[in-house]
Amino acid sequence: MIPSFPNRLPPSPIYKKAQEIFTLSRHISSYITDDLAVLQEDGNEDPSIYFGGDIVQQSVSLVPEIMKAESQTYAEEKHKYAASLTRLVNRLHKNCERLERTNSNGKDFLPILRGELKKFRKLQRNWMLTF
Repeated sequence: MIPSFPNRLPPSPIYKKAQEIFTLSRHISSYITDDLAVLQEDGNEDPSIYFGGDIVQQSVSLVPEIMKAESQTYAEEKHKYAASLTRLVNRLHKNCERLERTNSNGKDFLPILRGELKKFRKLQRNWMLTF
């Protein structure tokens, strides 16, 4: 569950985009998991099924990292959380690429998520300039 914004200020654009990415990744993961849950011919599960859970876990971690960065008073601490956010986005992008190579109908939606990640990165660059 994504936490609510701690103060009464309207959420920043990067915060809103992170929430959109979470929602989108959760829906895509659900769709892909249904396709990949079927056992393979040799009786083993598809190892790519775990990447669907990974994209949800990584996307749910975006909002807390943003909130931690925004709550810090010193720029050095803000940059620490911003770097963590960058690593999360990079892993999320990499897992999207891995899922695109799977045998699932849900992979058609992954370019949408990757496009949202691209928009998120642009917002993140502008957001980091405010530190």
